[in-house]
Amino acid sequence: MLAKQRRSELLELVRTRGFASLPELAEELSVSESTIRRDLDRLERSGTARRTHGGVFYAGGSPGLPHFEQRQPAHWPQKRSIARRAAELIEDGETVLLDGGSTTYEVARLLVSRPLQVVTNSLPVANLFASQTNIDLVLLGGYVYPRTGVSIGPYANDMLSSLNVQTTVLSVAGITGEGYYNSNLLLVETERAMIAAADRVMVVADSTKLGRRSLAHLCELGDVGTLVVDEQITPEWQKTIRAAGVELIVAGEPTTSDDRDGN
Repeated sequence: MLAKQRRSELLELVRTRGFASLPELAEELSVSESTIRRDLDRLERSGTARRTHGGVFYAGGSPGLPHFEQRQPAHWPQKRSIARRAAELIEDGETVLLDGGSTTYEVARLLVSRPLQVVTNSLPVANLFASQTNIDLVLLGGYVYPRTGVSIGPYANDMLSSLNVQTTVLSVAGITGEGYYNSNLLLVETERAMIAAADRVMVVADSTKLGRRSLAHLCELGDVGTLVVDEQITPEWQKTIRAAGVELIVAGEPTTSDDRDGN
């Protein structure tokens, strides 16, 4: 493959995914990571991509969302593993509501090619689906929180009150025995409306969130139907989650027929 063609394909991969890791790009293009680094240096100089810890962000024509960009690479392998398991639990043709969390964004990336109805309050998530002809996309309105590019507040909540979805997928900032937490009061109110709109609620969170509180309490532990987490979850936490009546899916463990059926 010619270098110019390779860089063009590289840029398209980064553009469609929003964020990609170096090993992922090297595997996709069948080249070494050092080759990817050199290509990314050129793309970064042109202003169309921006390197960050763990990977690269698309920067061409995209508004800067510093908080989102800083959080997305953190614990990326765990987030990717969690996202794969979460995506397996979503059936083609479903109506799925996705919030703007960094792990939810990874789930969204894996759903891009699937025939779905997608509802989201996240500009980065909506951007992934906007050009997909097999996706029916609904973007919630409201006040856009500039740090993360998500719509929150009363307008978003009113719109959610008139919608019904099969599955809501949420990211959280913390999980304790008292329940789930996030770091913004308005965001928590909007996520409660997302929970109320859904037949099934799925939280996707890496194990560093366990035992951690944040500013605002979202809901009780048992108010969520399914929690998808990485293999670093301790046996004690597994018992706590299951004792609350929550279906626990541990990414990296073998998929069972019950997992695929969503039972």
